[in-house]
Amino acid sequence: MQVSEERRKAYVEAYEDWQKKLAALHEVLIDGAKTLEGDQMKGLLNREARAKAKYDEARLALLGFGGEPSPFD
Repeated sequence: MQVSEERRKAYVEAYEDWQKKLAALHEVLIDGAKTLEGDQMKGLLNREARAKAKYDEARLALLGFGGEPSPFD
């Protein structure tokens, strides 16, 4: 399977960003390294969720399932 450099780069960047944000979330939820409340916790969760969505899009594009948006979106 031949992957364009652009798609490969987008995938790697999205994956690394998601892993960074996931690690920050784990520090709070699993390790208890910090205590966040209210808007700070919401922001942390939202950043991880957006990074995961971007990764999922890049992954699908890498696999050849991305591209034109669906008319149903």
